[in-house]
Amino acid sequence: MATITPQELQAKVGEHLGTSDWVLVDQDMINKFADATGDHQFIHVDEEKAKLTPFGGTIAHGFLTLSLMPLLGASTDGPKVGGVKMGVNYGCNKVRFLSPVRSGKRVRSHVKLLELEEKRPGQWQQTNEVSVEIEGEEKPALIAEWISQFFV
Repeated sequence: MATITPQELQAKVGEHLGTSDWVLVDQDMINKFADATGDHQFIHVDEEKAKLTPFGGTIAHGFLTLSLMPLLGASTDGPKVGGVKMGVNYGCNKVRFLSPVRSGKRVRSHVKLLELEEKRPGQWQQTNEVSVEIEGEEKPALIAEWISQFFV
C-alpha cells in the first residue's frame, strides 16, 4: 500500500481511491448492534418472524451498515497519507439506504474522493463518496458522502 502526502492525495480529487476487504454481517453482529442501540425491531433480531416479511429473514440495521464505514475504510486498498497523528469523523452530507443487508451477507466499500482541503496547517478535511456493496446483489446497501478530518 502506497504512502502519500496530503497534497498528493488532493491531486486525486474525483478519482476512485480503492475498494475494501469483504466484511461478514452475521446475526451475532446484528444482535450486538441491537443491544448497543436499543433497536430490537423484529426484522433485525427475530429470525422466525422476519422469515414472514418480504426480506425473508433478518436484516442489518441501516445504521449498522453505516457504522461499518470506518472498518471498511481501514481495509481499503488505496493510498494512505503518511504521518497522520489522528483522524476524526466529521459527519455526512447525505446518506441513502438503498438495499437491506440480509444476515449472513458480506459487504465491502468503494471509495471516491470528492474533496480534500486544508482547514488549518496540518488539519485536512476529506469528503468521500462511499458505496457499500452487498456481495452478489446489484444495488448497494448504501451510498453516503462521508466527511472526515485528519491531522498530520
